[in-house]
Amino acid sequence: MSEDLDFNLFIQRMKAKTNIDLSQYKEAQMKRRLTTLRQKHGYETFEAYWKAIEQDRSLLNEFLDRMTINVSEFWRNPNRWEVLQSRFLPEMLQRGERLKVWSAACSTGEEPYTIAMILSELGALNKTSITATDLDAVVLDKAKEGQYLERSLRDVPPAYRQKYFQPDLGMYAVSDKLKNAIMFKQQNLLHDTFDHSFDLIVCRNVMIYFTEEAKHLLYQKFAKALRPGGLLFVGSTEQIFSPSQYGFESADTFFYRRIG
Repeated sequence: MSEDLDFNLFIQRMKAKTNIDLSQYKEAQMKRRLTTLRQKHGYETFEAYWKAIEQDRSLLNEFLDRMTINVSEFWRNPNRWEVLQSRFLPEMLQRGERLKVWSAACSTGEEPYTIAMILSELGALNKTSITATDLDAVVLDKAKEGQYLERSLRDVPPAYRQKYFQPDLGMYAVSDKLKNAIMFKQQNLLHDTFDHSFDLIVCRNVMIYFTEEAKHLLYQKFAKALRPGGLLFVGSTEQIFSPSQYGFESADTFFYRRIG
């Protein structure tokens, strides 16, 4: 069997088993990542690796953890969060309605906890529903636990750090106030249907790993999931060119508003 056929069959089998479509990720990055994982266990082909996964649930769990991109930080690109805090969220709150917020591909929770801190400071945490989702159940468990190394807090403003984190055996624990405000759940962005009528969707530094076709699909799904006037907040390397094709207009750097 050729190397390409070996890898493509692995992709087909994994999609049938888990609904995870690896073909929607940039091939070179994903193939390199999974080849390293396969070789780590001593399997010469993806065919052999697949047979082992079928027999050993721990190999499947390791695969699921490795193929997802679990890079997250509190207050990543702080000036963009400041725009959200000083401009966009106050504008939303002026309507006097309960807000609906989604942190998509939330990884270990730094992003939704950042959102919750900001809403708490604006006095709106109890007026907002925050949903945080990720494909990886392992990172969701870490997010729910809310325990972080000190280096993860490097961009958290000092006043927020003092107010919302408690030192705990060499780690820093997120306050229960924030933990209780977020609903974490597992979700496959490319496969699952989305909820709707969100005021704000935050999906940052994830789209860069997807193919152009997958990005196109996701931007369409995100647009439909937002209420008219709702915002999509993306990462610093994920500028949307021609946002109007998805029903968006640029609201600020890396913020896109649903038109209509």
